Amino acid sequence: MRLTRCHVELELRRGTEVVLPEHAANHLARVLRLREGDPCVLFNGDGHDYPARLLAIGKREVRAEVLDMQAVDNESPLSIVLLQGIARGEKMDLILQKATELGVAAIVPVSAERTEVRLDAERAEKRLAHWRSVVASACEQSGRARLPELSAPASLDAAARALDGDGLRLVLDPHGEHRLDNLPSPPGGTAWIAIGPEGGWSPRDRDILRAAGFTGLRLGPRVLRTETAGLAAIAALQARFGDL
Repeated sequence: MRLTRCHVELELRRGTEVVLPEHAANHLARVLRLREGDPCVLFNGDGHDYPARLLAIGKREVRAEVLDMQAVDNESPLSIVLLQGIARGEKMDLILQKATELGVAAIVPVSAERTEVRLDAERAEKRLAHWRSVVASACEQSGRARLPELSAPASLDAAARALDGDGLRLVLDPHGEHRLDNLPSPPGGTAWIAIGPEGGWSPRDRDILRAAGFTGLRLGPRVLRTETAGLAAIAALQARFGDL
């Protein structure tokens, strides 16, 4: 039987007891209705799973004993960074969830000229906290023991200027110069993929991307929606250079 995996922001060590954070306690004890003595798996993003068992379930706290530490080696050899134009509500959640399952190393939410979602500082902080919970849940489900880095929302210009290091820089384009079969191996094992928001990239956005070294990648003659484009590109690059 597959054990329930639960992400916790705690230091975990074999042979210690921990008080589970509220979200983990509610999920294990109230939603799944596990009982004292039942097994589970905890992880904190350090690359290990920690088999555990519930020691006590009370109204105020749930305690667990960490039984072991097991290294998890299921990260892709290709480091994919997704620059994702911020999408509305459930679309953005879907993108973050599936990109995490597909093995991206990092996600950078970007605001472009045609972005329909405008976030002030307070809303951006709340959305970021929500997005991090979506990413953690996707790691729980997919078996990843390292969470992809999720950056705070930034303008496309700022995000593009912050890019550093070798790697392929790609933007999907039905008329792009690259096809998957003639794409060179990513220098340094890194690839950046820039995906526009629901309104697509504006001419100014495309100028910013070109100036930052992004070139076009053709995945077919059709225009893909924002919630489809990045996932298709990630899966294609994983099949070509990563998760073989």
